[in-house]
Amino acid sequence: MAWKRIIIALFLISSVVEADEIKLSKIVSLNQPWGSSFINDEEIILTEKEGKIKIVNINTKNIIDIEHNLNFLVYGQGGLLDILHKDQDLWISYSEDRGDWKTSTSIGKAKLNRKKLSFSNIFQANPPIDSGYHFGSRLVIKDNYLFASAGERGQGMIAQDPTSHPGSIIRIHLDGSIPKDNPRFMGKDNWLPEIFQIGIRNPQGLFLSPFDQKVYMSNHGAKGGDWFGEVKKGENYGWKILGWGGKNYSGTKIGPKWKPGFTKAIQYWVPSIAVSAITIYKGNEFKEWNGLALITSLKDMSLRSLDFSNLQDVKEKVIFKNQIGRIRDIQVHPTTGKIYFLSKDALWLMEKN
Repeated sequence: MAWKRIIIALFLISSVVEADEIKLSKIVSLNQPWGSSFINDEEIILTEKEGKIKIVNINTKNIIDIEHNLNFLVYGQGGLLDILHKDQDLWISYSEDRGDWKTSTSIGKAKLNRKKLSFSNIFQANPPIDSGYHFGSRLVIKDNYLFASAGERGQGMIAQDPTSHPGSIIRIHLDGSIPKDNPRFMGKDNWLPEIFQIGIRNPQGLFLSPFDQKVYMSNHGAKGGDWFGEVKKGENYGWKILGWGGKNYSGTKIGPKWKPGFTKAIQYWVPSIAVSAITIYKGNEFKEWNGLALITSLKDMSLRSLDFSNLQDVKEKVIFKNQIGRIRDIQVHPTTGKIYFLSKDALWLMEKN
């Protein structure tokens, strides 16, 4: 088993982890894994961007490849994206092939089956766009509602258009039907009925906090301007009016970091760390981190903790960096509290040594 020991020194409000060793163990090699979800205490179901869905036994390392019927297109950043399991149901986000190289961030639902998954679409982000950029996408369930993040596909100001899905947070029922208390029915008459929040660029982290029952998200900025913040009904994070502190890749200015009238994020990163999946930690393995946001990153290849209990004084620590490569996803074991990561080419376990 490949493993690495990392010495960390984190100083937290309630307790201190000083020079404490953690161990990272590679469980299995994979090919561009993207999303994952525990289906029981021993197995994780996961996606690979190029089109495979697998179940991995975290103890025996056995891998099951599952057939599926998704009409997807691997195009740029697109392919199979996030996957979510609850009560033998699965939801998956993916770049759906809409013809003529046009794709959409779409969501399918299926019953868990270890041989073949028969997905039915319950959502399509319209309009379909000829672009390989910024699909998002993460999925989370709160109170029997499905929240999903849809990227703006590199189209910038489309994120300010509530008659288009790209660049928004989606909220639907678990069967794809539309909640009657979404913003469309609460005074936002011109909003598409599935849209919950607008003004987002490329959101690749979404998580329901087990502490305050709020949904939090992470979002990629351009050249700088990544952020972590709360999902808020009917509000606007401002892309591409705001630049969140970043610039265009050409070096030109986008807009102010923030201004009144727009949702303000909890934490920003300038320069960009390429923030990816997030979790709000709750578990026994790392009790010192309970209530902290754990933030993964791609370009920075780091795991960071955020103590945001005081929004006027957010405390950030780097737990590790440059140890397992680009980190795409993070999951906390539902019983042990041990942490699992998807890197560019593997499934990893993090535990106390």
